[in-house]
Amino acid sequence: MWSSAGAVVQRGSSFVVYCTFIPECRTQRSLYIDTNIKSTHERLNDSTIFLRVENIMEKRTYSCSSDCNPPLDVCGLDITAGYPPDKPKSISCICRILKNGTQSVNCSWDRGRDTYLDNSFVVQVGTVSGNQTRRLVYNVSGKGTELISASFTLPRPVQLMSVQIQAQNSLGSVNSSIVSYNLSDIVMPSTPVVHQVECSSRNCTIKVEQPARSAHLQVEYREERQRDWTTYPDSAGLTTSLEAKHVSSLEPCSVYGFRARSRFSTGLWSQWSSTVSSATKEEAPAQHLDVWLAAGPDFRSLRVYWNESNMSVCRGSIVQYTIRVNSDNLTVVTNVSADLRNRSVPFCSDCEVTVQAVNSQGSSPPATMTTRHTTAKSSLDVQVTVGNHTVAISWRKAEAAPAYYVVEWYPEGHMLDELRWARLDGNENFVTVTDINPWECYEGAVYAFYNQSSVSRTSFKRIATLEAAPEMGPSVQDKVEGKRVTVSWTQLRRAQRRGCITKFTIYLQNSRGVQTLYSAEGSQRSYPIEGLSPDSYSLWISASTSKGEGPPGQKIKFYIEEDDHLSPVLMCAFVTMMVLFTLCLWKSSAVKHRFKEIFQCLMPDVVPDPANSKWAKECTKDKGKMNLHLPSHNSSFADPEEETILVDVEELCRRMGDSSSPRSDRSAFPPESCEGQGTELSVLLYPPLTTYIKSLSHDSDSSGHTQTSLDTNTTVDYISSHGQDNLDNYDQEDEEEFPGMQFFPSLSILMEPGGFGGKLTLDAVKIDCGPPNWFQPRGPR
Repeated sequence: MWSSAGAVVQRGSSFVVYCTFIPECRTQRSLYIDTNIKSTHERLNDSTIFLRVENIMEKRTYSCSSDCNPPLDVCGLDITAGYPPDKPKSISCICRILKNGTQSVNCSWDRGRDTYLDNSFVVQVGTVSGNQTRRLVYNVSGKGTELISASFTLPRPVQLMSVQIQAQNSLGSVNSSIVSYNLSDIVMPSTPVVHQVECSSRNCTIKVEQPARSAHLQVEYREERQRDWTTYPDSAGLTTSLEAKHVSSLEPCSVYGFRARSRFSTGLWSQWSSTVSSATKEEAPAQHLDVWLAAGPDFRSLRVYWNESNMSVCRGSIVQYTIRVNSDNLTVVTNVSADLRNRSVPFCSDCEVTVQAVNSQGSSPPATMTTRHTTAKSSLDVQVTVGNHTVAISWRKAEAAPAYYVVEWYPEGHMLDELRWARLDGNENFVTVTDINPWECYEGAVYAFYNQSSVSRTSFKRIATLEAAPEMGPSVQDKVEGKRVTVSWTQLRRAQRRGCITKFTIYLQNSRGVQTLYSAEGSQRSYPIEGLSPDSYSLWISASTSKGEGPPGQKIKFYIEEDDHLSPVLMCAFVTMMVLFTLCLWKSSAVKHRFKEIFQCLMPDVVPDPANSKWAKECTKDKGKMNLHLPSHNSSFADPEEETILVDVEELCRRMGDSSSPRSDRSAFPPESCEGQGTELSVLLYPPLTTYIKSLSHDSDSSGHTQTSLDTNTTVDYISSHGQDNLDNYDQEDEEEFPGMQFFPSLSILMEPGGFGGKLTLDAVKIDCGPPNWFQPRGPR
């Protein structure tokens, strides 16, 4: 097998591949590409077939096979495609002075495009030293498109040099142009070495070592967080191989990197040394902090904020922050951790708050804010423009230019927790806020400070970069009072609001399915609904943003009951009417008599008090003698005639000095006057000789005489309860002798209780002054 163009061809060319077989094997002849692709070949003669290859662009393998018996070995051919070499260009040579005085030359060049073939280079160097000319040849090989270089040494007397590069491969060769050099123009010192860096707070000393003395040394430095290098202005060369270089005007407590390079009086700069880093020492912070105060909505809490200072301000690692609150009568000092940026302090309406940053070397100047503010008359026309992820806040400049502006912003309802602010110069009127969370509702204000205490404030509300309908409705609670229900609800969680809530819609549905809608503002948390009729109700609430209404929240049920306030009023009116009706009936004697008969069992037995009788009251007038009139008999008595029986009553008055006598007969008590005070009259009327008085009908079998019971062992003002048993016996006899006759007073119940206690008046009595007769036998009636 062979090729018309050989084994190496140029990319894009066309050629023919041939296969020749032995005469004994003429069947099933095949030609393959890359051993697996059967090609469509042509027949040249009885023993040879061929394949035309068009525009080859990469390396290919072609093979021939047949079905000979015995089988033959498969033969093949590798075809390599590539390009002839380009002419070398951009030849650059550098000369370095070694310690032994020889000159090391390194030349590099651009080889051009990749040939995809093995290349070789021949460096032809011609030198001139005095009157002598010398030609040197250096062979170099390589692949790819990278720069190819060659190094060689020259003796020190050589001053001039010429270089020519020849490139070659299987497809051809080419020579570069001849480049001539004066070695003094391309001489380069060896790379210096930075050995040591020592720093104070503002200066650093660098020690650099070089293999040979140079005329110039250049030092560069940069702070580790910066990208650009700063060249130290003093580039005077070193006079010795190890020299110190001083770099000043650095910032305290900063990490700097240093590097150096050198150059002879002629020639090229050396390469940069490796970077060596070192940190400057700390100093006390030089500038005051940026401080801001914010009071809570309830004016019970005060929070002080400060911005994190950069290194140029703090001059070191902050250890802590010191907060001092000065009022008229109290000073409170608090130390705060270095990782905090705000702190709550005691609320005061007239005080100064001072914040200082503290490091190992001292404290920063105090930054002071006062709570004594007077409201300036001028207000700002604040405009807020919302972008996708930013908010632009601008305002019209005040007529009198303030000292500075402060813009604050925070998520709605989270002022003290997530407040952010920016301080701007009095000539500025625009700020762009970037730390805005999407789907969050913000509010804030712009302050104009004319001096330490004169401030104007203009607020802005309901700012959101992205919004959507709320994810759900709020939870609801109800409070029913008569025909009124007060609905209250909680605020949605921040993640569920999806922006600024503009309103709440209250849905009220009765048992018949009739719905009524009520609307509440986004800032409200309760809503009263009045004038509801008795029924069962269902209620739920949905929230809305500018992008639409969200789904309903929790559904609750409540009931409005019938108004029963009239029931007590009607009951009181009914009771009052019944009482008045009863009083009217009580004026009737027949009703009172019937009432007494029905409820006789409920009334206690009452003994009449003789002190209330008429004869007792007339005692003082008639000297103990009076006429008693027997009242008319009840119609139930057998005798229809009525007569008045006159009884002479002789009053037996006891001398006050004889009250100790246990028992006497009537002859021992001569008649005496009963005149005296009420207490004496009572004693005289009811001496130890207590008289039991009964009024009997004249047709009784014992009407002819009067029974008298005497008790000489008891002194009372009236008939007491110790004789109740005997009285009950006599009452029993009366009931037997006078059935149907009851003793009740006829006083109105409006004046005093009737028949249930108190003192009774006896208008007609019979008095028996005989001896006691408690056990006198009684005959049948």
